[in-house]
Amino acid sequence: MSDMTSPTPREAFELLLAGNERFVAGAPAHPNQDATRRTEIAPVQRPFAVLFGCSDSRLAAEVIFDRGLGDLFVVRTAGQVVGAEVLGSIEYGVEVLDCPLVVVLGHDSCGAIGAACTALETGVTPAGYIRDVVERVTPSVLAARAAGRVRPDEILAEHVRHTVDLLLDRSRELARRVAARRAAVVGLSYRLADGSAHLVAARGLDEPAGPSS
Repeated sequence: MSDMTSPTPREAFELLLAGNERFVAGAPAHPNQDATRRTEIAPVQRPFAVLFGCSDSRLAAEVIFDRGLGDLFVVRTAGQVVGAEVLGSIEYGVEVLDCPLVVVLGHDSCGAIGAACTALETGVTPAGYIRDVVERVTPSVLAARAAGRVRPDEILAEHVRHTVDLLLDRSRELARRVAARRAAVVGLSYRLADGSAHLVAARGLDEPAGPSS
């Protein structure tokens, strides 16, 4: 992909996978992180993906996918919970910046998912606005348990899938782009210990994923 050519959704996905493989291997290339790149993108940004992930400090998108300035349009909330601001930000990335890929990134040992599980077991929810985060994660936990999926990794995967579907259900603009094959939405599960990201949901990727996914 050249700087002047927008990637397809599949090409954008493969760029992310390749970067994550470099990160896992301990051989990052640190692309687009120099002064030349800084000057090049100062007038305009052309990211190739919207990255919607958890706010967890261990989930720095440009690091774990080995990307640089102007590559990713990043939106983050605790537990990657969806609200109006998130939807507006994602639609901006897709509609205005013409990103062909939206990624929902969850991870193991997520505090928001753990808090939702604890709240369901004890009947006690956190105070303040943390309660709102927990309540937005709770439907995913309930859906996983209803389907007999009770392991932490299964609950995480369910929450990522639920978030992918929620974005497409709530955002008419995003759904329209995916239906027209102009964009794709994928859900990834990230493992903190080894740094690997694994595909758990895909909408709009017509070709089968490669072995790296």
